[in-house]
Amino acid sequence: MLSWISSNIGTIIVCAVLVLIVTAIVMNMIKDKKKGKSVICGGKCAHCAMGCSCCHAAPKQTPNNKKPREHLAELR
Repeated sequence: MLSWISSNIGTIIVCAVLVLIVTAIVMNMIKDKKKGKSVICGGKCAHCAMGCSCCHAAPKQTPNNKKPREHLAELR
């Protein structure tokens, strides 16, 4: 067993480094997903086949398309 490890140490080290790199990439993707960043969309909606409907939420609408504060002033 020890002779097999010593004869394949280079391969073991390269595999360990690759596993660390892949793990770091996946963890970064998970962190970005939790922050709401999209991996697919680069923010250029003109070039997006979906028109970025998949990654950008529509702005909130108030009655009569008024600003939120104006709408609250009418309620008083």
